[in-house]
Amino acid sequence: MQIHFVTTTSLDWLAATLLNGPATRVPENTWRIIVMYGIGGGNIVKFGVLQFFSWPGRRVPLATVYDRAFQRMEIMDKTGYDAVWLAEHHFSTYSVCPSVHMMGTHIAARTEKLRIGMAVSLASFYHPLRLAEEVALLDNLSGGRVNWGAGRGFDPTEHKVFGVEPKESYPRFREAVEIVLKAWNNDKVNHTGEFWHFKDVEVLPKPFQDPMPVWLAASSLEALEWSASEGHSIMMDPHATHAEISKKRSFYKETLEGAGFSIAGRDIPMARTLAMGATEAEARKVGQQGAEFMFGSYLRKKANIRGTAAGAQKTVQVEALDQSLRDDDDPVARYVNEIAICGTPEKVIDDIQEMQETLPLEYLMIAPLSHASFVMFTEKVLPRFL
Repeated sequence: MQIHFVTTTSLDWLAATLLNGPATRVPENTWRIIVMYGIGGGNIVKFGVLQFFSWPGRRVPLATVYDRAFQRMEIMDKTGYDAVWLAEHHFSTYSVCPSVHMMGTHIAARTEKLRIGMAVSLASFYHPLRLAEEVALLDNLSGGRVNWGAGRGFDPTEHKVFGVEPKESYPRFREAVEIVLKAWNNDKVNHTGEFWHFKDVEVLPKPFQDPMPVWLAASSLEALEWSASEGHSIMMDPHATHAEISKKRSFYKETLEGAGFSIAGRDIPMARTLAMGATEAEARKVGQQGAEFMFGSYLRKKANIRGTAAGAQKTVQVEALDQSLRDDDDPVARYVNEIAICGTPEKVIDDIQEMQETLPLEYLMIAPLSHASFVMFTEKVLPRFL
């Protein structure tokens, strides 16, 4: 939190500036609100952890991977993190968590305050009413701690095994989200669409929260445009550069407001991989090792389903990381230099403060590339922003 000291005689002038009105006496509670949220560009940032269950080289028993993650979440529950965000993946050691909803139920039983986010439920692969039931059940069992994030996925193996044609990826995802929201917000579901048809179906339970907080994963401009036009909040992708994130955020805000919706009061989580060390060299080594694993197991696949191949109406824009792969440049170096948050605690603090000033940044979702990075962030960085 940033606290700014002002003299009593300056308060009325400050009120006129901040509240866009004439100088006047301002109630004491108003000053509490102004100080809480910061003056001169300061703001409170929420922090979450994007949790992967990576199993590189299968070097340890899988149970050890899960136990370490659960220990991390118990620490998060006590140290000021807002949420753990669970990543759904299938048929890969990149992250062995095929059911974020089942995993979330276990986490709910081990924690008290920590919110449980999906980042994301791969909605294209589900029957939408089953998806609505599972997420709502988790919300009830956790006492209303679910943050639902939905995405379509882009891994070709997942699409092939689950029998989803690449061209159907986008339209299936969007229709599934529409049906889930209908199931939660109506007594009965009536729907006639391209893939599903329902008449007078009562879906139970309803979520504990009303409304359920919902985010959609959006990386392409078309996905951003569609999400904004429907009034949905978004999650910013972890594999775009800071500069690309800034442009996407501006595009989303303009489109959202152009469609008649306000961005005020929304948390827009931005996911960033995190590599930390006592020295810059140590941090860079962690970043390089993490990036090499990601590219070796997931990101480098030539057949990843994107753009018009996924049923989008527009060709996806070529981003810096994709360009590195196409040009046979070193994508690992580019990832460490331009995408990951990488460095000592002092540098990481500076990087987050810079993002606060330039993006803006309401919610940072870190994906630690080592357990030591998580511990160092929790002990030496997080307290500076709480």
